[in-house]
Amino acid sequence: MGVIWEKIVRPAMFGLDAERAHELGMKALRLGLVRGERSFSKFGTIERFGLKFDNPLGLAAGFDKNGAAVNELASLGFGFVEVGTVTFRPQKGNEKPRLFRLPEDRALINRLGFNNDGAASVVKRLKKLERKCVIGVNIGKNKDVPNEEAIEYYLACFEIIHPVADYVAVNVSSPNTPNLRELQKTESLEALLAALQKRNGELGAKPLLVKIAPDLSETEIKSIVDICLSKKFSGIIATNTTISRKGLKTDEPQSYGDGGLSGKPLGRMANEVIWTIFRHSEGKLPIIGVGGIFTAEDAFEKVAAGASLLQVYTGFVYGGPRFPTNINKKLADILRSKGFSSLDEAVGTGI
Repeated sequence: MGVIWEKIVRPAMFGLDAERAHELGMKALRLGLVRGERSFSKFGTIERFGLKFDNPLGLAAGFDKNGAAVNELASLGFGFVEVGTVTFRPQKGNEKPRLFRLPEDRALINRLGFNNDGAASVVKRLKKLERKCVIGVNIGKNKDVPNEEAIEYYLACFEIIHPVADYVAVNVSSPNTPNLRELQKTESLEALLAALQKRNGELGAKPLLVKIAPDLSETEIKSIVDICLSKKFSGIIATNTTISRKGLKTDEPQSYGDGGLSGKPLGRMANEVIWTIFRHSEGKLPIIGVGGIFTAEDAFEKVAAGASLLQVYTGFVYGGPRFPTNINKKLADILRSKGFSSLDEAVGTGI
């Protein structure tokens, strides 16, 4: 399958508009035309914030926005799938084209804008699943909701998705919803996370995580860590896409317009954020590391920086159906070669 993917399928898919190719890929998954191999026995069961994961590699939010192919994705080798970003009301997202490949940089630029079916539809779909993996639900606010009303809409979305989510990720870091990143500021974030945690306790507590941007200063990251610890959040997802275009090989990347950059160029930035979170929290705050994972070595760097779980998106787009199984197998080999008897032993050992 690896050679077929590299020589035939990927060139054909990359010949299409990026969003169209994604839609076809999702359809192929739902029809059972894409198959992989689940491999997790080398890790054993991994426990994080009260949940048990078959392996440490998850699929980041943005790939399966509506929970349409969760089990099919799990069958490819993912230990968990994060659905979303989901908003209270259905949303079309930004104008097309809004997803672009940068093959020379092994990257993507997206300005999708939280296109999704809305919380009620996603919940209806997930309720029917006999789930094969841990399912996270990533929530955000609709584009037309001002930040002054953000808490109300996050709570409304949270209440709907709470019953079907194994954990909930609070997205305050997408660059594609106007002013959303302003919610990462101390006063706004503290109020939002406090309101969500209060309601979480009333509904029956589930793990809550917050997803942050890679473009924050060290001071801002430390402030967010302090808020998460004080509000008893279960962890941080580090990181979302970057608005930076620094160091890209692609000619005139600005010609693609605004949007978040993901993929290989994000790797080092994300690692630095992970390391800052790990040090400042003294390892007390679980981190899901995401950004620029294309190889098992990339994955190990995030674990060494402090990530206790991992997520991928762009690497999967470029790597194809066998990507998650290959990463899991080779990461287990790296851990063993370095003398670690478990993933936990390697977390935060240095980069």
